[in-house]
Amino acid sequence: MDDDALLAEQRAYYRAGAAAYDRPYAEHEALRELLAAVDGLPIAGDVLELACGTGQWTVRLAERARSVTAVDAAAEVLALARARTASHCVRFLEADLFEWQPPRRYDTVFFAFWLSHIPPARLPGFWNTVAAALAPGGKAIFIDDGPAGAAYEEVLADQSAPTALRRLDDGSQYRIVKVFHNARALTDDLTALGWSVRIRTVAGNFIGVAEPPTTTTAG
Repeated sequence: MDDDALLAEQRAYYRAGAAAYDRPYAEHEALRELLAAVDGLPIAGDVLELACGTGQWTVRLAERARSVTAVDAAAEVLALARARTASHCVRFLEADLFEWQPPRRYDTVFFAFWLSHIPPARLPGFWNTVAAALAPGGKAIFIDDGPAGAAYEEVLADQSAPTALRRLDDGSQYRIVKVFHNARALTDDLTALGWSVRIRTVAGNFIGVAEPPTTTTAG
C-alpha cells in the first residue's frame, strides 16, 4: 500500500468513526490535562487550526484568538465541531490538508494529534506549508503523543509509512498513518529545516512551539 492509498483509508476511518471521535477525551485524564494546557500556550491573533476534528481544541483556541479558521478533511467530524462551537469568530473549512494551501497568513498555526498522521516523506513539504501560512513573528504550536503511545496501538509492519490498525464498534478496521515522534529527534529534524523549536513532554505526550525559518517557500 502506497502513501496515497494509506491516507485515503485514514480519511475513511475518521469519517466512519466520527461518532466515537471524542471517546478518548472522556476516558483519559491525560488528554483532558492537555486540553487545559492550551491556556498556557502563546496562542494569539488569527489562528489556523489544522485537522480540527470535532472541535475539542477549537473551542479553547477561540477563547484566546481574534479568529479561528479550522480545517479538516472529514465532513462528519466538522458537523460535530460546528455543533460544539458557538463562537462567531470560528470558520470551519472542509479540505484535504495534503492538497490545500492556506490563502492567507496567520499569527498562529495549531494542530493537535495531526503530526503523527503525516507520512515521513511528506513532513518537509508539510512544514514548508506551515511556514508559508505564518505571518511575520507567527508561531506553530503542536501537540501529539510520543513513543509511549505505541503501547496503545496495533502497529503494523511492512507498510509504506509507520502504520497502525484501528477498529470501530461495528467491527470494521482501517489502517492509518501513526508516527510516534521522539521529542529530541523531532527537534533535530525541525532545526535541520531551519525552524527554531521548543518541545516539552507531558505525561507521554509532547507540546511544541516553533518559529519558521526567516526565508520560506510553500511546498
